[in-house]
Amino acid sequence: MSYNVSFISLGCAKNQVNCEQMMAVCQNAGYSIQAAPEGCDVVVVNTCGFLASACEEAIENILEMAELKRAGQIKKILVTGCMSQRYKGDILEELPEVDGILGTGSYEEIAGAIAEVMEKGSKPCHLGNIHTANQSGERILSTPPWYAYLRIAEGCDNHCAYCVIPSLRGKYRSRPMNELLDEAAELASAGVKELLVIAQDITRYGTDLNGEHQLAKLLKELCKLDFHWIRLHYLYPDEITDELIDVIATEEKILPYLDIPIQHCNDQILKAMNRRDTKESLLELLSKLREKIPGLVLRTSLIAGLPYEDEDAFEELCQFLREVKIERAGVFPFSPEDGTKAALMEHVDFEEAQRRAELAVDVQSDIIDAYNESVMGDEREVLCEGFDVQSQMFYGRSYAESPEIDGRIYFSADEEIAPGTFVIVQLTDTMDGELVGVFQSKEEEE
Repeated sequence: MSYNVSFISLGCAKNQVNCEQMMAVCQNAGYSIQAAPEGCDVVVVNTCGFLASACEEAIENILEMAELKRAGQIKKILVTGCMSQRYKGDILEELPEVDGILGTGSYEEIAGAIAEVMEKGSKPCHLGNIHTANQSGERILSTPPWYAYLRIAEGCDNHCAYCVIPSLRGKYRSRPMNELLDEAAELASAGVKELLVIAQDITRYGTDLNGEHQLAKLLKELCKLDFHWIRLHYLYPDEITDELIDVIATEEKILPYLDIPIQHCNDQILKAMNRRDTKESLLELLSKLREKIPGLVLRTSLIAGLPYEDEDAFEELCQFLREVKIERAGVFPFSPEDGTKAALMEHVDFEEAQRRAELAVDVQSDIIDAYNESVMGDEREVLCEGFDVQSQMFYGRSYAESPEIDGRIYFSADEEIAPGTFVIVQLTDTMDGELVGVFQSKEEEE
């Protein structure tokens, strides 16, 4: 039997890769993939379960699909991903509209689960081993054709006290390098120009295979392929080796943009959260990176209101931000998640955590404004991604903006610029905190 299936993917890029794999499994089973849910036999909601707020977003999406189901516009709803793994019993009990669930160890079983709900009327509940689940397989890319993600590992062994990821995704497992290079070569052949290397922790890559850090070696091989940009996401500070820094600094295709989640800078808080850094080691690392990698733009994530954060510790965090001038920072209020050690520790209430997060965002806004001011007049390579009707300008990203999480660069041009084209833009102004410029030239095709 052939069925029409629609996918809704929530959460991070790693979740998106799982969704792309599920779409390929369904297509290979003879099912049709449909963008809009209306008129589908089955809608698959691929959920995030990292935070309570992510679960709330997932439930909202499920309830929206339930409305379509009641209206006869879809037939069945399957829920997959991290929330399914984390709250399997609750979903089946409290959301009767859901027709079945798959955990993070069972993505490969999606085609069979669809057949179960459509042909047998049963309520599948597939919860495979999260420590051994297959990570490879074909994908149907859901990103624009000019960029794609390469997930090099699954799971996490860091066991930060506030984080549920190890219990949802399993132990850290690096993918074999030859498999990654084959997948990357296929992406390059398909016309992908920006490759985003992702995992919960890319810096640990290879250490579970032979005890050695192999990210630097992998990146050298990826740079031999026909990509224009290679971007790195989630480098843990204590795993960044001198060899890795040298490769990032010398390989032209690797962007001087590093996503290094530090969460906090106070030594007591870092230790309580099972982080392996100290304020001194973070300052030393960031200084070394700035020195070795010209034009470096840093992204991080910070948590306000963590256990042991009093007013002095919070002010220490704000002062740290002012000192190191991290260009991109996502600041989040502490969320005491069920099943984590941090949830059992004494901490400020959510309203206070939210207040502190907003104050840290204010500090970050000043840093962004100063950064934007410092690049006025610069000419920058920009990957055009479209045309904005409201501003009547094209928009895109430079090395300093990662897709989905950072802003855009808007620019005017007297000629048509096709999405996916690299252009040179002179930065001249800002608009609502985002950079604005003027088109200078197109880059020669390589």
